[in-house]
Amino acid sequence: MARKVFFSFHFSNDHSRTQQVRNMNALEGNSTVTANKWEEIKQSGDAAVKQWIDDNIKGKSCLVVLVGSETAQRKWVRYEIKKAWEDGKGVLGVRIHGLKDLNGNTSATGSNPFTDIKVLDSGKLATLGSIPPLKAPSGSDSKAKYADIKDNIEDWIEDAIAVRAKYN
Repeated sequence: MARKVFFSFHFSNDHSRTQQVRNMNALEGNSTVTANKWEEIKQSGDAAVKQWIDDNIKGKSCLVVLVGSETAQRKWVRYEIKKAWEDGKGVLGVRIHGLKDLNGNTSATGSNPFTDIKVLDSGKLATLGSIPPLKAPSGSDSKAKYADIKDNIEDWIEDAIAVRAKYN
């Protein structure tokens, strides 16, 4: 049975790359949000964005951060990571910079999005650092990297859930 996951990513930079992962049919992910709908949510203010994230992360077992060149710096990605961890969900990063976008381009490797995320752990602030797995798909081209993600993402998610369970 496919795990229900919440995908987190930098919308404007990586949307077409993330769609490749989201369409693998190995997972039940949050529904796709169009650029227009995302802009509408953002224009409603921070409280509306938080509410949308909170509503959509409910019932999911893992947050999958699809890591592109600027993902680690995104305010809402950072919020989603913190929210998922504090809610006891598995947290996984998958590097997608090697997948081609709609124009056939790949991008630069981004920073680890977990490095300086502060979360509550037993009532104290702690840093996630390298606790959540961050996977770099193998392969020398976009097709090989895609195949590696497709072949392994379900196992990576199970590993991320197991890692998180150690901290409950």
